[in-house]
Amino acid sequence: MTDSPIVTIGLPVYNSEKYVEQSLKSLLSQTYENFILIISDNASTDSTGQICQDYANADSRIRYHRNETNIGNPRNFNRIVELTTTPYLKWSTADDYWAPTFLERAMEVMESDPTVALCFPKAVIVDAMGENPQFYDDPLKVLQFEDPAERFMTLIKDIKLAHQHLGVIRMSHLRQTHLLGTYVGSDINLLAELSLYGKFVELPERLFFRRMHKDSGSWKRGDRAHEARRYHAAAKQVGFPRWRTELAFYAAVGASNLPTSSKFRLYRHLARRLVWNRQILMSELTRSIFG
Repeated sequence: MTDSPIVTIGLPVYNSEKYVEQSLKSLLSQTYENFILIISDNASTDSTGQICQDYANADSRIRYHRNETNIGNPRNFNRIVELTTTPYLKWSTADDYWAPTFLERAMEVMESDPTVALCFPKAVIVDAMGENPQFYDDPLKVLQFEDPAERFMTLIKDIKLAHQHLGVIRMSHLRQTHLLGTYVGSDINLLAELSLYGKFVELPERLFFRRMHKDSGSWKRGDRAHEARRYHAAAKQVGFPRWRTELAFYAAVGASNLPTSSKFRLYRHLARRLVWNRQILMSELTRSIFG
């Protein structure tokens, strides 16, 4: 590794003692070695912190930080961004793991084409034990349109299981976004906003192993209590998640450097989305009023 790493691997963790060692081992075994690994511990109450500290003591590439209180999952991801000083960031998660060649393959793409904002691999879904692998073919695939408006509209139409933000991201593009919001689904908002600034490339190899288990954020999609605990470190979910999602799309377009004609094109598209999703939006209003 050189004296000046150009990639930060950011690992936000919270009560992940079952899986964090496998995650750390997969990250530290990358064939591309010019990185530092920043761990942001979200005030874990199990042995996660000690495990991470032990790894940090044994490997000079690791920087361990601990939040005084649990600030919620999205804010902990954003905390990694605050701590990042390298040109590239690769967020990771404490329960997923990676093939050793991922970072090398992704950096080949990122370093060869400055118009690429994000590079991510094909995925394999595994269970809590890392078994029963299922190939996941992402409908998003690639977003290499030259027109940012086309990339934006395609992403919000096609994206399903969002994990592309765990690929390698160009920091100069990421810093132009609003980062992650504190509501469920803000990862889709972030990806959509990032697509306004650069292209996305999907590697053809299956180098990402996403673990689905009962404590993962995607295990009970739509379960408000589960999502509140995982996303917000609270018993109550942040209100109006769909409204927040739709309004964040508008904010992303408004803050972008797109020409006025492209912005109005996207505003029209987003207005149609409000009509298409009116039943969901009205149900959130009704639930807020009547409980």
